[in-house]
Amino acid sequence: MFIKRAITLAAAAAFSMSAMAWQPSGKVECLAPADPGGGWDFTCRSVGNVMQQLKLVEGSVQTVNMAGAGGGVAYAHTVSKRKNDDKLIVAASTATTTRLAQKQFPSMDASMVKWIGALGADYGIIAVSKDSEYQNLNQLMDALKKDPRAVKFAGGSARGGWDHLKVLIAAKAAGADKLPSIPYLSYNNGGEAMTQVVGGQVDAFTGDVSEATGFMESGDLRVLAVLSEERLPGKFGNIPTAREQGIDALGPNWRGFYMPKDTSKEAQQYWVEAMDTIYASEEWKAVMKSNGLIPFHPKAGEFESFVTNQVQDIENLSREIGLLK
Repeated sequence: MFIKRAITLAAAAAFSMSAMAWQPSGKVECLAPADPGGGWDFTCRSVGNVMQQLKLVEGSVQTVNMAGAGGGVAYAHTVSKRKNDDKLIVAASTATTTRLAQKQFPSMDASMVKWIGALGADYGIIAVSKDSEYQNLNQLMDALKKDPRAVKFAGGSARGGWDHLKVLIAAKAAGADKLPSIPYLSYNNGGEAMTQVVGGQVDAFTGDVSEATGFMESGDLRVLAVLSEERLPGKFGNIPTAREQGIDALGPNWRGFYMPKDTSKEAQQYWVEAMDTIYASEEWKAVMKSNGLIPFHPKAGEFESFVTNQVQDIENLSREIGLLK
């Protein structure tokens, strides 16, 4: 324990020296573009806790929830009203790049913020309630192939967003047609969507594994497939992949942050280095392990290029399956 603590203190000290030119004073705000209970909320609260454990900030890290338009309200707020705020970071993910790719943030694009880093990736899942008639992904997809309206899905992103897109990716890989006809209900966050599925109002949940941990552990939610290349490590290892069920569908969802673009270069560098320090810490590795996150952390300077390329890739995919003309 002493050695682990010494390493943590050394990492924090090295960070402080490298970023001495600028450091946040007082309260730092982490904006989660959804109501409590979803993936963006998880990202803000988990990272905020680790920041304080590592003493990367002098004051507190406050999570502020700002739901609306699949992240568009928070994006517009950052771009137009907080563009000079050095102490604001905003949770983002593949859901964010999906909305940008589909032109859902009017008059805004990925170049209007500073992308400061990713701290892991979260794979998509398709799940049902414990009492569902569907015992595996093939049974559910067979129902869709017979009738595209046979299964009603719920997710925490807006219609056409990343949660919705994962269903269509899986359905297309399974050989289903009439993809736009598949029912999808949008909720403000993954927690609300899962509650509808567990309560029997909706047939299936589409989201990410970190969102579903609580309902999985309680036994109320049964995951039919994880959309990953291979089974996840640790306690999630009993979840079958879509691939091993004969459906070649992948749905990785990175988790990271952006900040206002017009902030100082010193502040931007500080937050880029903070992400590096968090990612390397034992505290964050423990968070990743307990929530099913996999390693994903592009080097400084590469993350913005990654985001730009992903926006283009999702735009191409959205056109292919008819979500974007």
